[in-house]
Amino acid sequence: MKIRVGIAGYGIVGKRRHDYLNLNPRFEVVSVCDQKFQEEGRLQCGARHYTSYQSMIEKEPLDALFVCLTNDVAPDATILGLQAGCHVFCEKPPGRTVEDITSVIKVSNQHPSQKLKYGFNHRYHDSIMRAMEIISTHDLGEVINLRGVYGKSKILNYKSNWRTQRSIAGGGILLDQGIHMVDLFRLFAGEFSEVHSFISNRYWNHDVEDNAYAIMKTNNGIIGMLNSSATQWRHRFNLEISLSEGAVILSGILSGSKSYGAETITIVRKNDDDMGDPLEETIRYNKDLSWKREIDEFQDCIDFDKPILNGSAFEAMQTMKLVYRIYCSDPKWKNQYKLNEETIGESL
Repeated sequence: MKIRVGIAGYGIVGKRRHDYLNLNPRFEVVSVCDQKFQEEGRLQCGARHYTSYQSMIEKEPLDALFVCLTNDVAPDATILGLQAGCHVFCEKPPGRTVEDITSVIKVSNQHPSQKLKYGFNHRYHDSIMRAMEIISTHDLGEVINLRGVYGKSKILNYKSNWRTQRSIAGGGILLDQGIHMVDLFRLFAGEFSEVHSFISNRYWNHDVEDNAYAIMKTNNGIIGMLNSSATQWRHRFNLEISLSEGAVILSGILSGSKSYGAETITIVRKNDDDMGDPLEETIRYNKDLSWKREIDEFQDCIDFDKPILNGSAFEAMQTMKLVYRIYCSDPKWKNQYKLNEETIGESL
């Protein structure tokens, strides 16, 4: 029997998930929900549509739920799906605050047979996977530092402008887009024990930040420098990882907007005689297989009862904690927005 899927939130991301779910023969999308639907009915593909995720979960016998909702309601939908017996795949971020993901994990622990996965999609890109292979095999030695920039030219304003409203979004460019770079910093360097930051909304003047600047250090001395920006007029993704025997430079990322340029990895191998001009090899990737890989891995974990590795609840929690440590490390931002360290966890 196929895995019966419901999609909660049928906007751009929900529809894209539907397309990739259709590519996996084990999944069958039987229902979707979105507030844009005025009443219950059917899509042309035959899947039923509902006006709310509550109605869909109550009325449909689902095996899996894909949550593609706004940050304020995504945790509630995830919890309801778990309580209804569903495996759940939720888009990032896992909520507005660390408290949100904590609440979800408490429920998830009560349902250990059900899989819970979060959509940290960048881990499935070819360039990221190749970089992780190089770092994990120590082909170029040990990581020394990371420098990352991830930026676009504004915070997208949808009809409800929810991404610019702290009460709905929880945060701005750092929580919305920069969380991917934060997750990659953790993937490549481990956990950061010391964090310093400047957070600003001085250009767009929204209720959420348009720039976050952070410098961080792990217990073993790896330094990470990050800029998450909504004033990057030419969209940019760049992550440079310096290692003891060379470097890995990730530039561009294949995305739906196609505005971040070609996705490449440049592998640098230092030599004592290179005079600062070492040999480099650049590989360009032309296909984005990340969405398919992510969904196929989720299916594999369901079918063979494997643990979630990439995008696990634990990984989502650790990444959210680091995001909020970056927020709280700027005293002005912390005081202005009344951020509470107790919601972040004892690691502070």
